[in-house]
Amino acid sequence: MPHLPDVVLWSVPAFLLLTAVEVASCRLRPDEDAAGYEARDAATSVGMGLGSLAFDALWKIPIVAIYSAVYALTPLRVPVLWWTLLPMLLVQDFLYYWSHRGHHVIRVLWACHVVHHSSRKFNLTTALRQPWTSWTVWPFYLPMIVLGVHPVAVAFCSGVSLVYQFWVHTERIGKLPRPVESVLNTPSHHRVHHASQGGYLDRNFGGILIIWDRMFGSFVPETERPVYGLTKNIATYNPLRVATHEYAALARDLRAATGWRERAGRIFRGPGWQPTAPPGAVADAGVPGGDVPGCRPGDGPVAASTGGAAITPTGGTAIASTGGPAPGPSIAAASTAAPTVKRGAA
Repeated sequence: MPHLPDVVLWSVPAFLLLTAVEVASCRLRPDEDAAGYEARDAATSVGMGLGSLAFDALWKIPIVAIYSAVYALTPLRVPVLWWTLLPMLLVQDFLYYWSHRGHHVIRVLWACHVVHHSSRKFNLTTALRQPWTSWTVWPFYLPMIVLGVHPVAVAFCSGVSLVYQFWVHTERIGKLPRPVESVLNTPSHHRVHHASQGGYLDRNFGGILIIWDRMFGSFVPETERPVYGLTKNIATYNPLRVATHEYAALARDLRAATGWRERAGRIFRGPGWQPTAPPGAVADAGVPGGDVPGCRPGDGPVAASTGGAAITPTGGTAIASTGGPAPGPSIAAASTAAPTVKRGAA
């Protein structure tokens, strides 16, 4: 078994120090337009982070068992040497991009990831607002195990990615030099990712590198000040509710569903997905074919008559008018799209 450091544990003192520096910076040189800090919000983020440590330890038991079984079955082996770590990190970052993107466009996965987007602030404590149901992430890294990467090395690469992403959760750093912004995920790029307005939705999924977003059509530069959070924010600082609110909304939608096709759509389609109404079901409203005004069949429910507000029967989270970008290689240009809406649970 390779012996690699726990980079997250070793980075905790740096996390605390940088957070203290950011808090002092906000107090000494406040920016009236920035989201800044709010005590209850920061406490909730820290509480979510501490809770995630406990739950991650629980989920780690079956995940390690699966990874170990797959690793024992594959004939391939990648040695853990100083010169192999960089290719491993590159592959992990590529798979992270698709994991992150998947957690935005598949509702049952979004129910996990929505936790990280539930704060209306954007500061270093926001990086600590982690979900308690991270068991949805492990399948995305199975290719590394199949290729012969030891599970310990996979965990190490994931830890490096997590540590890197801590510093991009800040408004105190503006845009960096163009070569850096072109290749790496930066605070500017990640502010876009956490924004809740219009063309910023479902963009900039990269972990360490932003090149994947540029390659697969999900990149958008920061051009206007972001508005953080969900388009319908949750009015709670209760960590348990923050962790579970979208699962509760999904359960309500499943109970209200009229058939298995709709139930499957609620689980596996985009968070804004709505079933197409039967022909004539909304004829009195003048909507041909049961489509929501302003949407294509199967798209997320952003209705022109509601000024773009997503319509869900139980207040579930909708990310965008298209239910999020399909996990294919291209996304429609966001900068010219009409404003879209994602929602938090009521």
